[in-house]
Amino acid sequence: MPPHTLASLAHALSAATDLDAAFVALSEGLAETDRGSYVALFRLDAKRAMLRERALVVDGALQRVALEASLEQFPKNVGRIIAEGSLFADLAEESPGFARMLAMPRESDGGWLSVIGLRVDGQLAGLIALLEPKRVFGTRVSERFSPMVALFEMAFLRFAEREARREAVQTLEDVTQKVHGDYLARLAATEEQLREARSVAKPDASQAAALLSRERDDARVAEDTRRSTRKLVVLEEQLTASIGALEQAHVELHRRSEALRQRTRTLYLVDRALTLAAAREEPQRLADGLLALVGDDMQAHRCSLFLRVPGDPSILYLAAGRGLAPHVKEGTIVTIGIGVAGKVAESREPLLVMDAGEDAMPHPLLGDEYLTTGSFISFPLVLHDELVGVVNVTNRAQHGLFVEDDVERVRLLGLVISLIAREAQLPERLHVSRIEHP
Repeated sequence: MPPHTLASLAHALSAATDLDAAFVALSEGLAETDRGSYVALFRLDAKRAMLRERALVVDGALQRVALEASLEQFPKNVGRIIAEGSLFADLAEESPGFARMLAMPRESDGGWLSVIGLRVDGQLAGLIALLEPKRVFGTRVSERFSPMVALFEMAFLRFAEREARREAVQTLEDVTQKVHGDYLARLAATEEQLREARSVAKPDASQAAALLSRERDDARVAEDTRRSTRKLVVLEEQLTASIGALEQAHVELHRRSEALRQRTRTLYLVDRALTLAAAREEPQRLADGLLALVGDDMQAHRCSLFLRVPGDPSILYLAAGRGLAPHVKEGTIVTIGIGVAGKVAESREPLLVMDAGEDAMPHPLLGDEYLTTGSFISFPLVLHDELVGVVNVTNRAQHGLFVEDDVERVRLLGLVISLIAREAQLPERLHVSRIEHP
């Protein structure tokens, strides 16, 4: 994917005024990446677990088709991946049948169908389906399209929250107006009855009986008015509570906006790394740039990048470092299975430590006695089930702690580093450069 596509898509999504405009921008981004593929947006009826509408951009125009497709029609493993979101579920050889079920455009060879879920407040709210032509060579379009979908998912969440706030405010206004209207109508009726009663002069016996009956009716109406007034007070209290809930929602929106800002900053750094890779820099500068991608995004004063030694699957070497102790030099060898980086490379599972003093592992990161904070993340770089290396970040600015959300951000950055390192043959080129210029 060209480096400029993500930046232009992010700008288009931020400028979109509604979900339709955001989806058209996503479709145009796919067209720049692969003109033979199609992307469709599906809205979900959560109560019935049914897909009720499909949106598709054809020749620049947005087309909608009504659907009656159940999520239970997908295989269980595919349905689980869709419900969790964040990853494309590949329909593989079953793609033609499910493409027809989802009313996707027909491809002469059937094509490959991939589906990813869109979540709002932890619940599945929609789907994105990608239909791409079958190709013998090259990477799948879904792998290059994933960062675009991540950007669109943030826009989808923004418009879903806006719609929920609008519905809540409209409901409160309708209830308030109805209660106020009922109160005014009952009050006007009571005043009219009182005026009629006062206009009667010197009533006879029959009129006195009628007047007494009317006074009783007036008393009953007054009691009904008092009860209505009480109901109005209760509704006003409920309205006050609802306004408080809206304020809390605004606080949550601010928190999510901050998370969106962090993701936007991450995408900016990804774009910077892609630009660096496209420039074909010499290997050491490229390694330093990839490490800076993680260090700057995570605000880590100390970080390191290990790459696998070509031809020797049991050894890693320090390709780039920032803020390390003076005795730790680039080119330092680490055996897989030994130390933090070695154990993470062996397990291929990320390691998050909030306090190294409480962790069971006896050795801190790199055995560095100058470690100023005990919180760090060590993340394996794996591409197509092949270990590329390990990235470590620690000593966060202002002595902050790393949390689970940070691991997810490092996962995205690690995927970008793995792709660029493998595409640029960085482990091999840098290792050869160190042998020739020790």
